[in-house]
Amino acid sequence: MITVRGKKISTLFSANEIKQRNLEMAKEIGEHSHVNLVAIAVLKGSFVFAADLIRAMHETGLEPEVEFITLSSYGAGTVGGEVKILRDIDTHVNGRDVLLIDDILESGNTLAFARKLMLDRGANSVKVAVLLDKHSRRKAAVGADYVGFDCPDKFVVGYGMDVGHAFRELPFVGVVEGDA
Repeated sequence: MITVRGKKISTLFSANEIKQRNLEMAKEIGEHSHVNLVAIAVLKGSFVFAADLIRAMHETGLEPEVEFITLSSYGAGTVGGEVKILRDIDTHVNGRDVLLIDDILESGNTLAFARKLMLDRGANSVKVAVLLDKHSRRKAAVGADYVGFDCPDKFVVGYGMDVGHAFRELPFVGVVEGDA
């Protein structure tokens, strides 16, 4: 357990565990053939995971084009609502394979929205890679094709994920002890 900004944070998944799992997922992704693959990171939370996963994919011989989309269903709070596009991708996905990369699959609303959006735009296929899969919170009928870790029903921070714009910089996934 460490203390950051006066909060005690316990490690759920260490930096080394995450690094190893990213390489394993990259190999899993590489086992399938891809048509002009574009990897789309769902910002902001996925930025660290997406960067590490894409580098691991490169190590396995994949060379995806990289894009970013900013979707919001939380605003400044922690309870999800309507999904909105804050920043769209610049690339056309028509006839291409898409890999959506997100930090956590929780309610599923954001990823269901993003998946449908890419398919509506003519993507050949849309696969989903998430660092964490929190099954207990699922509301939408969406799953991930590639999962780093199953996540317990706890509020997690670090490795790009935040609470109130804090703790994104942590190199591991942790749980804030007490009230975040």
